[in-house]
Amino acid sequence: MRRRDFTIGLLLATAARPVPAQKRAKRHRVAIIVSRPVALIDDSPVFQTLFEELRRLGLVEGQSLTIERYSGGGQPEGYADLAREVVNHKPEVIVAGTNPIALAVRAASGTTPIVWIGVEGIRAGLAVSLAHPGGSITGVDMNDYEVWGKRLQILKEAVPPASKVAFLLPAGSWQLNGHRLREMSRRLEISLVGMPVQEATPFEYQRVFAEIAPERPDAIIVHDMGDLLHNRQLIVELIEKHRLPAMYGAREFIEAGGLMAYLVDQGEAGRRLADDVHEILNGAKPGDIPIYQAVKFEFLINLKAANALGLSLPPALLALADEVIE
Repeated sequence: MRRRDFTIGLLLATAARPVPAQKRAKRHRVAIIVSRPVALIDDSPVFQTLFEELRRLGLVEGQSLTIERYSGGGQPEGYADLAREVVNHKPEVIVAGTNPIALAVRAASGTTPIVWIGVEGIRAGLAVSLAHPGGSITGVDMNDYEVWGKRLQILKEAVPPASKVAFLLPAGSWQLNGHRLREMSRRLEISLVGMPVQEATPFEYQRVFAEIAPERPDAIIVHDMGDLLHNRQLIVELIEKHRLPAMYGAREFIEAGGLMAYLVDQGEAGRRLADDVHEILNGAKPGDIPIYQAVKFEFLINLKAANALGLSLPPALLALADEVIE
């Protein structure tokens, strides 16, 4: 046999051998549960950064990652049923957007890993400690109590004569933290008047604003819990109607026309959440991953809203803003 014929025969024989099937890469499954509408998840700076960071870490939605998105509809009474539904789908990790959602998921499953973003995790009973949370939960703690002190301080700088400030927040948060917040406000010579909301409905917001009107507050501060975001446009309009300078806890309120917001750095929070998800998908136990306590914040000012109120903000305050919306 000529050398050329032998070579061709060898190549054909090699080609005829069965090729072992390549092992298909595992596609991970992550669920996200928030109180805000599902449509707002991908528009949120926190989740935009979360998705970007996961891609950088090699977890690409539609390829190596499936992400299921759920909304609690701003109705905490339905969180337990929603949590059970999501747990039954058996995601490897559940990202929980608020304390009540994280608590509902943990009640539905004590073993499903939870990456949570919320406030005062130890006080809420979600973690044993920040360094070693234990159990099935880790995530980002937004340092809530100190942040509200800063929000009140900025509001006082923006409106120096303010001596009475209304606080719009979920009823459960007022019951849990109202006395601490009032004590904090007294140090700033502010009388804090609660506007606890029983349910996230337009009628309920109209009711609490009607009830607070006789108190004649000088300004208002709005909680950052996602339950309020469903009605953010209505909340901003009611505050404008009552001509109250307002401090908010979420960027979405400023985008809806609100005056000021002081909030956790959204990019940093999103990156930390992504790191936690990535570690868990690679075998880490959530209870062994330290909870990140937020230390970076953003201050936003909407000058259009200030002008509508006839409010002249101090130059020093404007200089502190990370973003001024003209």
